[in-house]
Amino acid sequence: MRSRASILHLDLDAFFASVEQRDKPSLRGKPVVVGGIGPRGVVSTASYEARVFGVHSAMPTAEARRRCPYAAFLSGRFDAYRVASRAVMGVLRELSPLVEPLSLDEAFVDLGAATEPIGFDRESLTALATRIKTDVAEATDGLTASIGIGTSKFIAKLATELGKPDGFTLVEPGAEVELISPMSIRAIPGVGPATFDKLRRIGITTIADLQAIDLDELVREVGRAHGSVLKELALARDDRGVEPEREAKSISVEDTFETDLVDRAELLRIIETDARQVAVRLTAARLFARTVTIKVRLHGFVTHTRSRTLTGATDRVELISQIARSLLDEVDTSSGVRLLGVGVAGLTDVLQEDLFSSAEAADQAEDDVDAEVASAEPAADEGAQSIRDDPAALERQPSGGVDAEAAGLHRVRRRLDWPPGADVEHDEHGRGWVWGAGLGRVTVRFETSASPPGPVRTFADDDPLLHRM
Repeated sequence: MRSRASILHLDLDAFFASVEQRDKPSLRGKPVVVGGIGPRGVVSTASYEARVFGVHSAMPTAEARRRCPYAAFLSGRFDAYRVASRAVMGVLRELSPLVEPLSLDEAFVDLGAATEPIGFDRESLTALATRIKTDVAEATDGLTASIGIGTSKFIAKLATELGKPDGFTLVEPGAEVELISPMSIRAIPGVGPATFDKLRRIGITTIADLQAIDLDELVREVGRAHGSVLKELALARDDRGVEPEREAKSISVEDTFETDLVDRAELLRIIETDARQVAVRLTAARLFARTVTIKVRLHGFVTHTRSRTLTGATDRVELISQIARSLLDEVDTSSGVRLLGVGVAGLTDVLQEDLFSSAEAADQAEDDVDAEVASAEPAADEGAQSIRDDPAALERQPSGGVDAEAAGLHRVRRRLDWPPGADVEHDEHGRGWVWGAGLGRVTVRFETSASPPGPVRTFADDDPLLHRM
């Protein structure tokens, strides 16, 4: 923990939904939900108008539709999100070279390394936050951001949450413990549902409770490593620095299917497609991988992982695909597959040969039941997921930061040419976006970010004058 409040955290407000409202005038001030639109989809982002109805991130889309049936449910436009993200990260890098993007919409900034002298008193930091918010709005055509400044990453991020939406919170040195004491332990990073239940059983529900408990007792419940970290954070002790070059530990691509797949040939085709996506991202990042992994979630939410470690490192799509296919042969998929993914780990920037002995590599397997996703597929953070296939995604990410999709490029596989919200152009009527599609028809609202709300027209879905942009 630093002696002065010099770590800034910025989070764009309801980012995906806000970009959609910015670019679609008819949706401004109305509930918007971005995420998987199928029966197994999950909400990625909900506008604040939708949150009034209880819609939130990671909620099953079906539940969101029940709670807010009149919302606009959109599948997402990740090109637009990346353009906005790149503009915001550019604003932050003008302030300091030490910027650590956490995702497309969120980043830490080390103010101690600011390119121009700044004051660390309340008045100066408030003026700085106001200026950043103004610059972000100008760079993104009106998006809002919340900002927190504190003596550590933990406190700065917490401060941001306290000021949402479109706010600013400064936690001055010495005020941290008093601020966080009455908060729920869920406010601490790493306290998920499982850890929360363990701590609740021994009477710990607030951070004050965690501050008071003996470390040895805490360690008995959650383990030494986890317990020690939780104790330190409960006392507002966090010495993590801002890391502008956070190394990706893995790259993966996952597909969630609207209906369980049992056709082996189709599963193998998907494995090959995903392996190709992984190889493209490895090449774009100039990395090579030593370990290939597949993830298979079956009908009953039983999740199987299989991995194989090579004697060398590769970025060859043929080899990644071959290994992934062989790993799939080890899993009984006859009950139906709801999620399938290919990933690589053990990343290095050095190509290592001797790859043809991979058949002798050690195999590792692990089976588990994911009890915490019994009602919905897991949702990635904003910026950590993609709903559309986009092989060039890595190249359009904010430069100089974390691979925002390193935790998994998560897509809902649909045979849908006109996803709701997609940008389109008609040769006669101009630009617009897909309002809805089905039964051989596609309905388009013709408007842009600079126009007033536009008219709605319906066309045959094979109309030669209508084009995806």
